[in-house]
Amino acid sequence: QVQLVESGGGLVQAGDSLRLSCSASGHTFGPNTMGWFRQAPGKEREFVSSISWDAVSIVYADFVKGRFAISRDNHQNTLDLQMDSLKPEDTAVYYCAATRSYSSSYDYWGQGTRVTVSS
Repeated sequence: QVQLVESGGGLVQAGDSLRLSCSASGHTFGPNTMGWFRQAPGKEREFVSSISWDAVSIVYADFVKGRFAISRDNHQNTLDLQMDSLKPEDTAVYYCAATRSYSSSYDYWGQGTRVTVSS
């Protein structure tokens, strides 16, 4: 059974940085895509960023371009999200997600880590 566990969330001030990490276990992933999503209070979950197996394809939502950087380590089965210049509107629960090999559907989700950015 696949497990994704996020860590690194917390309370920071506007302009600060945080690094989120996601550790995957229970499955040896083949070529897949991993991503970060977030859900702010009272809002629907939204896409933040994704990265392909070989890191050739990286996508960012417009609202994080230039501020966030996604990376992955396939040997360690980890996914990271470096978040710089945080804004209060980045406050949300951040979720790690993964597709099955050769799939475009996110079938695996973590429980989320909360990020709160104060102004």
